[in-house]
Amino acid sequence: MKLTDLYLFLKSDIERIEEELEIAVQANHPVLQEASLHLLQAGGKRIRPVFVLLSAKFGNYDIERIKHIAVALELIHMASLVHDDVIDNADLRRGKKTIKAQWDNRVAMYTGDYIFAKAIERAAYFKNEDIHRVISNAMYEMCSGEIEQIRDQYNWHQNLKTYLRRIKRKTALLIAVSCQLGAISAGASLTDQTRLFQYGYNVGMSYQIIDDILDFTGSEKELGKPAGDDLLQGNITLPALYAMCHSTEAKNIIAETLKKNKTEIDMVPLLNIVKQSGGIEYSKELSKKYLNKAFESLDDLSDISAKKSLRDIAKYIGSRSS
Repeated sequence: MKLTDLYLFLKSDIERIEEELEIAVQANHPVLQEASLHLLQAGGKRIRPVFVLLSAKFGNYDIERIKHIAVALELIHMASLVHDDVIDNADLRRGKKTIKAQWDNRVAMYTGDYIFAKAIERAAYFKNEDIHRVISNAMYEMCSGEIEQIRDQYNWHQNLKTYLRRIKRKTALLIAVSCQLGAISAGASLTDQTRLFQYGYNVGMSYQIIDDILDFTGSEKELGKPAGDDLLQGNITLPALYAMCHSTEAKNIIAETLKKNKTEIDMVPLLNIVKQSGGIEYSKELSKKYLNKAFESLDDLSDISAKKSLRDIAKYIGSRSS
């Protein structure tokens, strides 16, 4: 089963969001236009707009209104990816050249800035101050998470609390906000807004932990980048953190190996160290705990088709292997 099968009843509205995204990134400048479309056409799960639409089903659902917040949040996500690729010096994104690789760092940074600006423009449709406060806080937290990741690169003395705070800011919060703003924009009750935010936060935490597991267990074809690329970039994710915290020898080997020139590093031995440490299994268990909290957040919501889709998406996230 594909992820899109879990919300087929939204198919026409998702297609509408895709059209609106293309309209949103139109630019008079040919390079901005081409670079923005390059990123958009690379595809993506569009999971944030999906969460917006599903959460809006618990209020007064109107696609002509809700589309603006769905597009704004996906644009924020897209812009952050463009900047991430510059920071990580990444050449591939979803198996295709990044904007940074296709053009250069300067074009990529300004394209990211342009997409952020278009996100704010879309959000301006709403006059509700709560919506703008939530968006601005989410963008602040995302930036803080990125700065923390840069600060903690090649830092072999991190702990679990540091990791969890980082992935909350980098990933989980925008997913939580997608659910919350979908509910706010549709006029859902404050109680349901809170429940949906908690659902999104816990799903987002699980989602990122699973992503971090896949970086060690997936193939380059599945990932769209080499396996172990996060660790190669000096980003210590949960499976590697577990291995290093439970074995001084593993920590020393990883640290010494990553001092070499990146082009000379063979990642296979490091991947094996992490896999044999129990870090993958530990990470899966923690991901499962977050998913269970997400399920609990849904319990008191109305029994509509959107609730089933939210539950099924959480199950899918917990079971995915690529």
